[in-house]
Amino acid sequence: MLDGVMLLWFVLAACALLFVAIDIRTTPESLVMKWGFVLVTAYTGVVGAFLYVLGCREPLPGLHEQYVAAQWRQGLGSTMHCVAGDGVGILAGAVLARVFGLSGLSEIALEYALGFAFGWTVFQALFMRNMAGGSYPRSLARTFIPELLSMNLLMAGMVPTMKILQTQLGRGADPTTAAFWFVMSMALLVGAIVAYPINWWLVLYHLKHGMMTVRPQTVSHAVMGATHPAMPGVAMASRHSGQAAHGDKAQAQTMEGMAMGARMQPRPPVAVMALISFTALAAGLLIASLAAPT
Repeated sequence: MLDGVMLLWFVLAACALLFVAIDIRTTPESLVMKWGFVLVTAYTGVVGAFLYVLGCREPLPGLHEQYVAAQWRQGLGSTMHCVAGDGVGILAGAVLARVFGLSGLSEIALEYALGFAFGWTVFQALFMRNMAGGSYPRSLARTFIPELLSMNLLMAGMVPTMKILQTQLGRGADPTTAAFWFVMSMALLVGAIVAYPINWWLVLYHLKHGMMTVRPQTVSHAVMGATHPAMPGVAMASRHSGQAAHGDKAQAQTMEGMAMGARMQPRPPVAVMALISFTALAAGLLIASLAAPT
């Protein structure tokens, strides 16, 4: 029975991945977010494709700005970016843990370290450095705390899900089996759900970006919906100037707008949110240890 469920899951996931990989090419979203949705769909199958259609896919030509402007879609974009980048490192860590015979806290520590390292240094700081004026060191500094908070919540959902499923199924620890990848898919899916609230908050206070709209320079402002710009939070420059983002130059302007917008808001209680994120991570580890002792 379970083998049939997993087979159906992977067949549907392959179809969903093919759809998103082809369809997202025409969506006026930033390149990093396009890759993000492709990766998330590879992790979560039809769920990822559903979230892409519901949260990012342009419903009609010229409406992407208005469509993604909702705060919940902005939070979704930030979550997808987080899960996509961190997921690469986490999966690599899970495979390497088996290669080196690691288990328990040492396995979790490796997954956390690689997930955070890749998500922070590559998917956040490197790919989004143009939003920090093109400076990679500045981008690293600006994205460290947001990535840390998001990573904590992602792992808080992933770890107990992964350990409980592995225990209940009696398998799923061997990367050469389909059960391993099924368990990791379920874990990433639950982790994304748990990480969504903190990403929503991070976008609200302009600490992370959400969905973005990137169109060719040749597209007229009328077609782009200049009076209804997208990207609340990240696209603060668009909000104030009445224009959507255009490539690298617009991303740099966007970061400046974010900083201005952030100064206009009450200082976010980052320390409190950090405490909450570490508490959630500790709770996830505790649940995993109680439900699936090693």
